[in-house]
Amino acid sequence: MGEKVVAGGFDLSDRQLYRRKLRQCLEGLERLLEEKRFDRPKNLMGLEIELNLAGADGMPRMLNAEVLERISSGDFQTELGQFNLEVNIVPHRMSGRVLDRLAEELRTGLAYADRKAREVDAEIVMVGILPTLGTEDLVSSNLSEVDRYMLLNDQILAARGEEIALDIEGVERLTYRTGSIAPEAACTSVQLHLQVTPGRFAAVWNAAQAVAAVQIAMGANSPFLFGRELWRESRPPLFQQSTDTRPPELREQGVRPRTWFGERWIDSAYDLFEENLRYFPALLPICGEEDPLRVLDDGKIPELQELVLHNGTVYRWNRPVYAVAEGVPHLRVENRVLPAGPTVTDVIANTALYYGLVRTLADESRPVWSKLSFAEAAENFDAACRYGIDATLRWPRPGRSGTVAEVPAIRLVRDELLPLAAAGLDEWGVEPADRDRYLGVIEERCRRRMNGAAWQAATFHRGLDGGLDRDAALAATTRRYSELMRAGEPVHTWPVSYPG
Repeated sequence: MGEKVVAGGFDLSDRQLYRRKLRQCLEGLERLLEEKRFDRPKNLMGLEIELNLAGADGMPRMLNAEVLERISSGDFQTELGQFNLEVNIVPHRMSGRVLDRLAEELRTGLAYADRKAREVDAEIVMVGILPTLGTEDLVSSNLSEVDRYMLLNDQILAARGEEIALDIEGVERLTYRTGSIAPEAACTSVQLHLQVTPGRFAAVWNAAQAVAAVQIAMGANSPFLFGRELWRESRPPLFQQSTDTRPPELREQGVRPRTWFGERWIDSAYDLFEENLRYFPALLPICGEEDPLRVLDDGKIPELQELVLHNGTVYRWNRPVYAVAEGVPHLRVENRVLPAGPTVTDVIANTALYYGLVRTLADESRPVWSKLSFAEAAENFDAACRYGIDATLRWPRPGRSGTVAEVPAIRLVRDELLPLAAAGLDEWGVEPADRDRYLGVIEERCRRRMNGAAWQAATFHRGLDGGLDRDAALAATTRRYSELMRAGEPVHTWPVSYPG
């Protein structure tokens, strides 16, 4: 959530006051939009990556407090599980050698963090779900010792009124019941931020929603959980189910889950913030002192604290962000679709594909969302999570016919979307050599039908075929993954093998 909160209980008056404050914040946001008080376009992007800690044996290590103490840098923070960290890269202008600069900063930061982790016999592993995580690892006692995580855990379970049920059927089926949101900590992602003007927000968010399935198909890297082979990108179903405040009766009534793809294309950023208030009760009804409407009346800019906190407890895959920097408000689209890893090169390739596609698609005179229904975009996202690089997606045919056809993701990306991404990066002013290098990684994934999830699954089965049991094959896969991740060559070049 990014918010400092103090653990404690809430009573009825807290929730009533919070609801009033939320509506004041929403009215304040509406006034800010009407009065055009937002920052001018700066083409700023940001990057965050959630990380895992594992030992040389490939097993998770619950040591984030010790590792963070040794890293001693504000760029690294806690995450939900004690085996998690997060690294934040300072915002960059989307132009010139930005892709190579990001890659260099990530390599430097991760190498430093890894050296510090090794002081306590741990290693940094950048992967969507650590394959060796077991049910004994994802329990409340292994949540990071931060008040907001404990409080969020208590409030989600209180809202649900019963244990959380996981039921994911993919290559194999996983069913599991737990009295904690700790399984959410298994999901480690890359978050891509883009600051946009209010007038551009809807087009950028719609474009990001349209390409979310493509991002997953190309970047899937989470095929295992609790020893089961599930979806090629198992984070979305796991995240949705582990944060689900709805008991079965509310699900049957069509109440929306807090982890949500959405249900419609939008016309304004206001649409998303308003939906968050209309559909989702407060989980953390913590009120600040600010009166946002009085602040506006005084000619100043409100922080909209309650709105920001509430927005952080609705887990959209493309989330709207309101923030104030140096006294000026701005809006961002936070893209939360991608899993972490496998390598820095792969992360930057995924980044290049996203920013390039969003720029081109948001600028089109007849945009993709005028031809593709929102339901089809949601079905694409589900298919990409299930099948990864082998998914078939629905996409408008080239030309003016407006018809939608089914097409293999690798063909769609290779033949149609990579040229659009290249054009978008050109519009940003990205260095052509960097554009070609990183989009070339995506092209090679398509040619070899290989991404992180495909490599993990193939290596795991190679281990089983070689006589290893399941746990040993998963541990061997994780050790080999870590070794190749550190070598740094992109995942499509990795040999399918495991250390003896």
